[in-house]
Amino acid sequence: MERVTIAVDAMGGDRAPAVVIEGVVDYIRENSHDDTWRITLVGKEKEIHKELKKYPHARLDRLEIVDALEEISMKEHFLSYWRKREETSIKKAIDLIKDGKALAMVSAGNTGAVMAMAKTSLGSMKSIDRPALAIKLPTLKGNSLLVDVGANIDSKPHNLVEFAVMGKVYMESVLGIQNPRIALMNVGEEEVKGNELTKTTHNMLKRLDINFVGNVEGRDVYIGEADLIVTDGFTGNVTLKVSEGVVDVMLSMLKREIMSNIFSKIGFFFLKKSLKRIKKKLDYAEYGGALLLGVNGIVIIGHGSSNAKAIKNAISLSTKFVSQKVLEKISCEIDKMHKSLKELKYV
Repeated sequence: MERVTIAVDAMGGDRAPAVVIEGVVDYIRENSHDDTWRITLVGKEKEIHKELKKYPHARLDRLEIVDALEEISMKEHFLSYWRKREETSIKKAIDLIKDGKALAMVSAGNTGAVMAMAKTSLGSMKSIDRPALAIKLPTLKGNSLLVDVGANIDSKPHNLVEFAVMGKVYMESVLGIQNPRIALMNVGEEEVKGNELTKTTHNMLKRLDINFVGNVEGRDVYIGEADLIVTDGFTGNVTLKVSEGVVDVMLSMLKREIMSNIFSKIGFFFLKKSLKRIKKKLDYAEYGGALLLGVNGIVIIGHGSSNAKAIKNAISLSTKFVSQKVLEKISCEIDKMHKSLKELKYV
């Protein structure tokens, strides 16, 4: 079997490189029996070696290091990081894919920087106009995929159709959900509602050979009536950020109420296991990160506050995309989609 090398941005994230190294070590420990993979840590070599000394008993023979002189802070401005991009850990990790030395990269660093450098260095896949960020969300019925969550602020109908097709491949290949229910984010369920973007997109999606179930509203995202929800990056990013805020507030309010009196504390004792399961389902660390669909390479972007578990799961997710040949399948499905749209006189 082909050996898989995953490039990991050691300097990306609020608590890098410590939690990144910890996540990598955890992945190595859990997959020591599998000889098909390697990890290349990209970042400041001295700092990486310093962190690795904390794990003297870890098996590190499958680990390589690529030195990078620069790192990009989480809120650094575009003009600032673009000048120094060639020496940054993000750019060097992406270039490993470009040069054929890695099949995927993982970063919990500056999302804008990762996307910008991935788009310029790797380029878009053939017949794909714009890449999109796809992230898995928990629902009452399992999980849903939300695409796009921030790669494109201003999208056109054919972009959203491409997002739907790429997301469909993701669902079928990685999550094992065949013929996923695909919905379009809108201000109402009725076909006639929305702006020109959603109306035109709706008309295109319903005429393709996919399982399109119509429009869903924002309140339906976590109910689970659709496996894949398509939207423009502006709406998707707002939805994601609002969701994160609501989860944080609800958990804080719950903790406050539990600690408010002795009766609440007693009740918590009996509900502890159930609440832990709920918290696990809502924990972003369980899902690894968002995939940048549509570029010539597998790029996983983790949350800025990713912990070791999130890094480990992001690496695991990247290996699934490689093993399932997701890029090849996306290319095939996109070609079919464009052929269908041409026959329907949309292109």
